[in-house]
Amino acid sequence: MAVRSLFQRLCAGQFARRIFVALLVTTLLVAGIGLRQWTWQKTKHVRFQHDIVNGFYWGSETLAEGRKLSSDAPDSWFAFFRGYFALYDRVKREAYEGDYGLDYPPLRLLAMSIWARQVREQFPGVDDGHPEHVKPLLHANLVCELISAVALFFLVRLWMRRASGATGSPFLRRVPAERRALICGLTAASVAWLEPSMILDAHGWPQWDAWIVPFYLLAALAASTKRWFWCGCLLAAGAMLKGQLLFVAPFFVLWPLWQKRWASALRLLAGFTTTAALLVSPWLLRTPAAWISVTIIGLVGSFVILRRRLPHAGAWIAGLTALTAFIAGALAGGSFAWLQIGFLYGSEHYPYLFISSCYNLPFLLDNLGWSLKWPMWSYEFGSRYVAITPQWTLRVLYLGTLALCARGAARHTRNRDPRGLIAIAAPWLVMFALLGQMQERYLVWGAVVSAVALGVSVRLSAIHFVISVASTAMIAHVMLIDKKLDATLRVINLLHNVRPYASGVVLVCVAVCLWDAIPVRLPMFRSQRYRRLEPDSLSLGTAAEEV
Repeated sequence: MAVRSLFQRLCAGQFARRIFVALLVTTLLVAGIGLRQWTWQKTKHVRFQHDIVNGFYWGSETLAEGRKLSSDAPDSWFAFFRGYFALYDRVKREAYEGDYGLDYPPLRLLAMSIWARQVREQFPGVDDGHPEHVKPLLHANLVCELISAVALFFLVRLWMRRASGATGSPFLRRVPAERRALICGLTAASVAWLEPSMILDAHGWPQWDAWIVPFYLLAALAASTKRWFWCGCLLAAGAMLKGQLLFVAPFFVLWPLWQKRWASALRLLAGFTTTAALLVSPWLLRTPAAWISVTIIGLVGSFVILRRRLPHAGAWIAGLTALTAFIAGALAGGSFAWLQIGFLYGSEHYPYLFISSCYNLPFLLDNLGWSLKWPMWSYEFGSRYVAITPQWTLRVLYLGTLALCARGAARHTRNRDPRGLIAIAAPWLVMFALLGQMQERYLVWGAVVSAVALGVSVRLSAIHFVISVASTAMIAHVMLIDKKLDATLRVINLLHNVRPYASGVVLVCVAVCLWDAIPVRLPMFRSQRYRRLEPDSLSLGTAAEEV
C-alpha cells in the first residue's frame, strides 16, 4: 500500500508539472503573438516603407513579365511562373552598367511574387505595397519565428542532455540533472520567441530577416545529430531566401573537417548542391540535351554507386546528379543570371565599410578615416596591380575566426561540453562584428541564436541580453531617422552619440563569446566550471557520437 501511495503521488506530481509547463508555453505563445500585433500597430508612424514598396514592386514585375509572355492567359499560374523564370534574364539584359536594382535570391523573389499576386487579386487597383496589405508576409515572419523558437528548444535540450545537464549557471546546478535540459531548452526558446530586436525587425520595420533563422537552427540541429546531408539541404534552401546565410555556411563544412570526417563534409556539400540544383534547375536546364545528359549521368552514377554498396549511397547519387546539372547548365546554354543578380550583385551593391547605424569594427575604422576599398598596401609588377584593402583584410580575419568557431564546435562535441552551443551562435556575432558592408539589422540573427547562452552560464546569458539591446537600438535608430519626427529627435541624437561606445561594448561581448567558443586554453586561463567529462560519467553512451 505504501508503494502504491508513493507511485500515485509521483504520477500526480508529474501530471501537475506537465500541466504547468503546458500553461506556461501557452501563455508565452499568446503573449508573443499579442506583442507582435502591438508592435505593428504602435510603429505605424515610423515604419520603414522602402522595403515593403521594393518587395511589392519586384513581385509586380514578375506578374507583368508573365502577362507579356502569356497574353492568352495572363492571370494563370502558368503565366506567373513563366514570368518568374524570365525576370532575372530581363533585368540583366536591361540593366545599365551592372546596376540591376533587384537583389533577391530565387525563393525570396518567389515569395514576393506570390504576395504581389495575392494583393492584386484582392485589390486590383492598388499601385504600391501599402502596409495594410503586408499581413501575409507578417504571418510568414510569425511562422518562421515560432519554428525558430521550437528548433532552439530542441537544440539546447540536445546539447544539455549530452552534457548530462552540466552547466555553468549556479542556479541550474540546484535543479536535478534530468530536468536541466528541459528547463534550459524552454528558457532559451522563450527568450528567443520574445526577442525584441527580432519582433521590431519583423513586425515594426518590417523586414524578412526572420526567414533564414529556422533554417540555420535546424541545420545546426541536423549537424549536431550527424545528419550532414540534411544540414546541407537546409543551408541551401535558407540561402535561396537570403544570401547572407552563405557567410556563415562554411562553419558547417569546417566542423566535420576539424573532426577529420571528410565523408561528413562531402555529404553536407552533396546536400547543399542537390537542393540548390533542384531550386535553380529551371534556369540551368533549358534544353532537352541538358536534361538528357543529367538523366544519363544520374542513372549511370546510381548503378555504379549502388553496385559498390557505398554507405550513404543516396547522398552520393544526389550530389553527383546535382553537380552534373550545374555543369550541363554551363555547357548547354543555361542561365546564371539568378546567381549574378540574386547573390553576387548584393555583395557589391553597397561599397561602404558599414551601412546606416552599426555597432561594429568597420564603424570604428570608418571613424579613423578608412574606406572599404582603400589600399592599405599595394604593389605593381608589370601590368598587374595587387592591393590589400580593409574589405579583404576583414574577410580573411572573419574566415580565421569562423574556422576557430568550427574547431570549437568539433572539440565541444567530442567533450560533450554545452559551450558547443556558443560555438554554434558565434558565427553570426563574428560576422556582424568584423565584416564590412553590414547593415544594422544583421545583428538580429546573432541576438536570436545567442539565446542558447541561457543554457550555458549566467555570464554568457548577460552578454546575450546586451547584444539584444544593441540590436534593438540599431534597428530603432534607423527607423526613427527615416521619419525624423519632432518627438523622437532627442532619442535620435542620443543613439547617434552612443555609437562609438556601443561599438566597443558589442566587440567586447563578441570577444567573450568567441573566447568561450574556442576550446584551446592556456593552463592558467582554464575555467574550473567546465572540466572535460569522461564518457563513463555521462548518461549517453559513446555510440551517440559516432557517425
